[in-house]
Amino acid sequence: MTGAPVPAALETLPAAPDYGRRSIADVLPSCAAALGADGFENRLGLPGAPRVCVVMVDGLGRSLLTQRAAHTPFLRGKLQAGQGNIPTTLDAAFPSTTAASLASFGTGLPPGQHGMVGYDVLAPHLGRVVNQLNGWDPAVDPDRWQPFPTVFERLDPGIPVATVSLPQFEGSPMTRAALRGGRFIGAETLHARTTAAAAALAASPRMLLYFYLNELDKAGHVAGCGSRAWEEALEEVDASIRRLDAQLSANTLVLVTGDHGMVDVAEDHRVDFGAEPELVEGIRFTAGEPRMVHLHLEDPADDGALRRVLERWQERFGKQAWVMTKGQAIEHGLFGDVRPEVQERIGDILVAPHGELALYDGRRVRPAAFSMVGQHGSLTKAERLVPLVAFRASGPAQSKRRRRG
Repeated sequence: MTGAPVPAALETLPAAPDYGRRSIADVLPSCAAALGADGFENRLGLPGAPRVCVVMVDGLGRSLLTQRAAHTPFLRGKLQAGQGNIPTTLDAAFPSTTAASLASFGTGLPPGQHGMVGYDVLAPHLGRVVNQLNGWDPAVDPDRWQPFPTVFERLDPGIPVATVSLPQFEGSPMTRAALRGGRFIGAETLHARTTAAAAALAASPRMLLYFYLNELDKAGHVAGCGSRAWEEALEEVDASIRRLDAQLSANTLVLVTGDHGMVDVAEDHRVDFGAEPELVEGIRFTAGEPRMVHLHLEDPADDGALRRVLERWQERFGKQAWVMTKGQAIEHGLFGDVRPEVQERIGDILVAPHGELALYDGRRVRPAAFSMVGQHGSLTKAERLVPLVAFRASGPAQSKRRRRG
């Protein structure tokens, strides 16, 4: 679509995620470098440590952590104590969604390379849209869909790697695609996972451990990040990290981050665009998620059709969303460097709301999807910015003295 005028909304399009400097993709490579592993760049400036524990809190946005600081006394105290030159804020991947961000986290690559460019995406070789989280298509081989080795796989065997997460994620296609490598330790409750993480780190003089918490994200989707249920989940996350800190040796480096933030979208702002014939005319596939929609045209080579669809969507949602072509998104760097195979997975037109708006294709999503309150996927600060809280573990002895004090 060369020569097309730039929509007014695109003039306010935020900068692309800072891949290679301060993004979720830079966490594990920096951890590997901090552990003394060869072949990794310490882009985040982490201090050296024999053990590193990365706590991934699904759905923990930087804005939300700041706004709810009263509910996180432990994390608030660590941030206030300072962390030298280590950044306190990182970019999630684009889209700001679990599949894309965890794949960037696990591989150290932007989505344009690892290819997991949304919650669900078009699989060109199958001619259908496939899910990349809980409903993985059996015809999609995770190891070929995301072909690059993870940081866990690249680490020297002399540095043990462990993942502590929910049991159902062991060997799941998402885990195989984005986080394969190392030993998997499954535990159901948050308390059990915290105990398992501490035990694993205590058993090895050198280790990289990944600890996944999904309770906050679940509460946000069901009740919203403005709800009391979400605040209670946040309080439990903070308490769990405090318990972890008290059990770790003092030479353990702990990093707490998130894969995306979240915004609440009221029911009357959740729009079924599949029920509007003029919006789906000329579109063969819809994919993505309500806050970052991929539109695949029936004939991507037809510039006239592309322009007509673009204009209809800009007219309908241009005041509430960034509506852009694939070429504009790639040129802006939203996906980082993009492999040819991945280009086919990205929609010909992308729609990323910046207002209170969630866009569904009711022809292909379950009715229950419309009940989701907390949303993410777009480029707003609330969705794309995640925290990085870095600290040395207090150690059991120090924790006891602090409690007595």
